[in-house]
Amino acid sequence: MAKAQVDACVKLAGGLGTVGALFRARAELCASTIAVEYRDRRISYAELRERVERASAMLAELGLTRGDRVALLSRNRPEYLEVELAAANLGVITACLNWRLSPRELGYCIDLVSPKLLVVEPDLALAANEAASDDPSRKTIVLGADYERLLARHEDRTPLIAAESEDGLVILYTSGTTGLPKGAVVSHRAMIARALVFTSELGIGVDDAFVAWAPMFHMASTDHALATLLRGGTVVMVDGFQADPLLSAVAKHKIGWLVLIPGMLDAFADALRSQRTTPRGIRVCGAMADLVPPQAIAAVTELLQAPYLNSFGSTETGLPPATRALIPIGEVPTRLSKRQNAFCEIKLVDTADDEVPPGEPGELAMRGPTLFSGYWQADEANAHDFRGGWFHMGDVFRRNEDGTLDFVDRAKYMIKSGGENIYPAEIERVLLADRRISEAAVVRVRDAKWGEVPVAFVACREEPVTDVELAELCRRDLANYKRPREFRFIRFDDFPRSTSGKVQRHELEARLAKERA
Repeated sequence: MAKAQVDACVKLAGGLGTVGALFRARAELCASTIAVEYRDRRISYAELRERVERASAMLAELGLTRGDRVALLSRNRPEYLEVELAAANLGVITACLNWRLSPRELGYCIDLVSPKLLVVEPDLALAANEAASDDPSRKTIVLGADYERLLARHEDRTPLIAAESEDGLVILYTSGTTGLPKGAVVSHRAMIARALVFTSELGIGVDDAFVAWAPMFHMASTDHALATLLRGGTVVMVDGFQADPLLSAVAKHKIGWLVLIPGMLDAFADALRSQRTTPRGIRVCGAMADLVPPQAIAAVTELLQAPYLNSFGSTETGLPPATRALIPIGEVPTRLSKRQNAFCEIKLVDTADDEVPPGEPGELAMRGPTLFSGYWQADEANAHDFRGGWFHMGDVFRRNEDGTLDFVDRAKYMIKSGGENIYPAEIERVLLADRRISEAAVVRVRDAKWGEVPVAFVACREEPVTDVELAELCRRDLANYKRPREFRFIRFDDFPRSTSGKVQRHELEARLAKERA
């Protein structure tokens, strides 16, 4: 067969496939299987497919076409998946908004993607419309009665799949080192590849359930919920960390990966002990082992009878490049070396992008099918981060002689607090906006509950400012998890600096560590 004919066949078959087409195929085969559980609702694959197809017709009637964006501002509920899958059919990109953001931050994220449609929960609608810039062409749908009324107007006829595999599927926001969020575009191709990697690397069964309790605007829940629906498993949706629904899910379902993050792990372990919950079966639990006390890892794996995932990945990469290592049940880890995933290439490079030898620290660069497509409307960042045909993550590792990888530091300074990414520059910009502040530097300190939390060092001009006033300033412009847990007042001249005048955060961190020792 000629190459042109092969290319035509591949295109007609959907290229590498699309999320909408694969979900439709799975729904036909698993029609009576429960696709989503949410509180007292049990939604079969057949029912979910019907609602998705009605939602596809609704979006099309509102004028959304391939390449357009729908901004979704909602807590975890079944409609979240319906909107994502309906948009996927049309080639429309779903921008998953973080409802925890301040109005300033939320407005920026909405305006960045210029959505034709805003889908919101009732109690978030006013905040969303007030945060975003005025756009008379943008429509709004409120979940609940408004949404159901619009769905009911449309037949559940099977829509044509307009999307192609390299089209954007979702936009997930990541904090920027300059303080402004970036919208990471994850394509159909990348999401399908992530689903395949999850299944292969974590040994997940085709009918294993997934508990989507982390916010759906996070990679963990959106990636794994969609992957579960493509396999034929059940997605148990829970709105945030709630011990009782999580314990119920653990007792009822065979679970592939149970997401646990710093900040909730101790409370969850306490609930397991107090209610004496017996897990039905969990293949792997946990995440971000570097930020969890070793004894806590041993305790929760004993309670769940499941190994702990020694993960390293990102919104941009998915699970790869280094999430293959598992910490055995009951083990108190003494080292947290990572193991490179299959289905990806990685290399460690120096500042000239030359590969470093084993034992030498270098920035991790990666390429593979799970990789995102770039940041939305960020040509300069994309050119820098994808230089040389590799995605440069900004994280420094050292490769051991046995091929494992040890985390060294974050080249792009970032604070990991309870699963959230916090960049100091964003907080510093808010503080320095006050005319009374002459210098501000935010550093991380270890925290037993959240893994890491931000602490701000501040220098005042002649007019003094109190920590209460600074807290109020941050409360107004920053999400709660980004706000400094403490303010330290020092003289401007006491900030340690490099020869170029930049504040040396590591010295401030060392000062705090010495005080707390």
